[in-house]
Amino acid sequence: MTSRVTRIAYTLVAILLTCVTGMTSSAQAQPNMSVPIVFVHGNGDDASKWIGIIWLFESNGYPTDKLFSVRFSHPSARTNDTVEEVNRSSTTDATAELSAFVTRVLIETHSSKVALIGSSRGGMTIRNYLRHGGSNNVAFAITCGTPNHGVIALDANLDSEFNGKGHYLQSLNHAYGNGSEVPPGVKMMTLRSDKLDKYAQPNGIAFGKAQTATGITYEGPALAGATNIVLPNLDHRELAFYPSAFAAMYKFITGAAPTTTLVTPVSSPTLSGLITGFENGAFTNLPLSGVHLRIYPVNSTESTTPAYEVVTRSDGRWGPFQASSTQEYDFDLEFQGRHIRLYRAPVPRSTTLLNLRFLPVPTEPKVTRQATPSVPTHGSQLLIARPQGYFSRERDPVLIDNKLANDEPTGLPMNDSFLADLPTSTAQITSVVLRKETIAARPSTDLATDLPVVDFLW
Repeated sequence: MTSRVTRIAYTLVAILLTCVTGMTSSAQAQPNMSVPIVFVHGNGDDASKWIGIIWLFESNGYPTDKLFSVRFSHPSARTNDTVEEVNRSSTTDATAELSAFVTRVLIETHSSKVALIGSSRGGMTIRNYLRHGGSNNVAFAITCGTPNHGVIALDANLDSEFNGKGHYLQSLNHAYGNGSEVPPGVKMMTLRSDKLDKYAQPNGIAFGKAQTATGITYEGPALAGATNIVLPNLDHRELAFYPSAFAAMYKFITGAAPTTTLVTPVSSPTLSGLITGFENGAFTNLPLSGVHLRIYPVNSTESTTPAYEVVTRSDGRWGPFQASSTQEYDFDLEFQGRHIRLYRAPVPRSTTLLNLRFLPVPTEPKVTRQATPSVPTHGSQLLIARPQGYFSRERDPVLIDNKLANDEPTGLPMNDSFLADLPTSTAQITSVVLRKETIAARPSTDLATDLPVVDFLW
């Protein structure tokens, strides 16, 4: 009897141990999604840059109420960090705005620490925040395509925040005195390209000076003491906004690989944001009032009846708009006698960050085709834009009505937009494809009053 009881007891213990081990193993495999994440945009950019990455985090189960994107009022850097410029920010301005935003997130989420993810200049702002007391509030920091050792490293203009020999970057890169460029207590990762980051080049090709040495190498974004990851074949912006960059971010923060690198759509996303403008030669993220927004459905033709319309007030806000995740739209902004028509592929998920910019007239001269009796031309144009990445015909050919876009830039990916000249009428809907994203748009013959923009996400 005793032997039988003992065997039963051993069996029960074995079963219990198996269950506990299984529970422990399962718990270890689960990603840690407890820390709020603050996304920090780069020079001249906006919080909306992070929409795709936020959707990918959400699609992998990260709580929406733990995902935040800061919007700097004046996102463009000064030429000289010590000299005030209208509608531009100093390193102190940007860092102070980030600090206030992080404090708000900590209070709102009842958290003790956040994770910070920064694109380009945003990564430098993160590092400045860490250096000046912010490291106590940060568990993880990720810089994406950030010129941590400068865009240049020269003896001239030492007050430029992008000069590796300048005062600002020297202070960041020599702050800790132990050979590390990472503050104690913060887990830090950098994402860089192999050779395609326009701001990590040994020569000045990005500035039209290919024969001039910059003093920078391809390894410029890496930091001593950080986990430094190379993402081959990605350009400067893709290092922050492309799915493979997301996968690296997700794993670094949660401890597990994502289950998907595709956005999971919802049937009826709710969209909202604000409208901003362009002043004194630079973009501003301040609200623009008096803009008449109309949202038109687009298929093989464009509807003449808006699905939504509003005139912005002093806060510049629009929405909410209940959209369809399978419908393309034209976001038509009318202001002071001009129209900016932003054509977008179907928006798969809800967002409050769909901020729309009232763009200036493109400075690129219009190409005029010579009409011939056999090839009539109407000289219509489209602005092809890719805010989350750059164009390069050899790497990512754009197709317009199933033909290669002859106007797409070639070589090192450096331009986020280009004007396409089309021998089509303005009444004809044109199909534009980049990678697997397709957008239908109606071109224009007068960009000064009617600017159509094909606005890619990926």
